[in-house]
Amino acid sequence: MTGADVERDPGNPSPLPQRLRISAYAVCARQGQVLLARWVPPDGATRLWTMPGGGLDHGEDPVEGVIREVWEETGYRVEVERLLGIDSVHRRAVLSSGVEADFHALRIIYAARVVGGELRDEVGGSTDRADWFELEAVPDLDRVDLVDTALELHRTAPPEGRLRR
Repeated sequence: MTGADVERDPGNPSPLPQRLRISAYAVCARQGQVLLARWVPPDGATRLWTMPGGGLDHGEDPVEGVIREVWEETGYRVEVERLLGIDSVHRRAVLSSGVEADFHALRIIYAARVVGGELRDEVGGSTDRADWFELEAVPDLDRVDLVDTALELHRTAPPEGRLRR
């Protein structure tokens, strides 16, 4: 997990260190299918399907970051078509370092289309497999919540770019 450690907010009573992670993901959908990557948790727990994408490097533009991440995880070159939305998740989490933190994730979600490359699995990264799935099969997959959020943003295109929870 990447992200920036943030100074503790004096107005936040939580004794936990604060951690902010900004990431960008792509919904690549075609002919009733969606491209997913299988995430490998640092602790070796259950591998879960996710949207291709991930943490931004410091100073990296989100569009450039999602293009890089999709290529790393799937072997595809993509073109970003539009911003679908930004998902904000705030919870307690155990980081890859084993430290519990007050974790805030900002997940920027784009619609993208494949423009080149060949499907392949990532080696030595945060994912170990990439594949296309029929949209109807997604509910039966072991997946992270981001998959449902991203697909709902893609389906509904809310004008404010976020889902009501």
